[in-house]
Amino acid sequence: MPWGRIALAVLASGFVSSMTDWLFMGDWLYKRYDRHPEIWRYQGGQGENKAILWSSVLPFLTCGIFVLVCSGLHLHSYSGTLKLALAIWLIGPLPLMIANALWLKLVPAIATSFSLGWLVKLALAALAVTLILR
Repeated sequence: MPWGRIALAVLASGFVSSMTDWLFMGDWLYKRYDRHPEIWRYQGGQGENKAILWSSVLPFLTCGIFVLVCSGLHLHSYSGTLKLALAIWLIGPLPLMIANALWLKLVPAIATSFSLGWLVKLALAALAVTLILR
């Protein structure tokens, strides 16, 4: 396995996807977050530094596992990696977000944004595999 290229793919996709998380899960829908303030763990944003740190690290884990799976399965084509990304999204994040939106006080726009953020994150990891590991 080309460990240097794998590390580069993980770092590149993890960094870019963590930036897109800020767009899809943060600033874009900020005003809609306050409709149900009782669902948030940190009222008024106080004490959320630990959550921000972990939320910034987790995209690297997601992208790292995706890159390793693609490498292990010898998936290096655009169609193969993107199909895997779509399959993972349909298996995990999409149904989870739909179920959360049904049971929790999540505005549909936020649930949609979270779901699309996951699809973009997985697609970015797929593109990194194709462009860097090929």
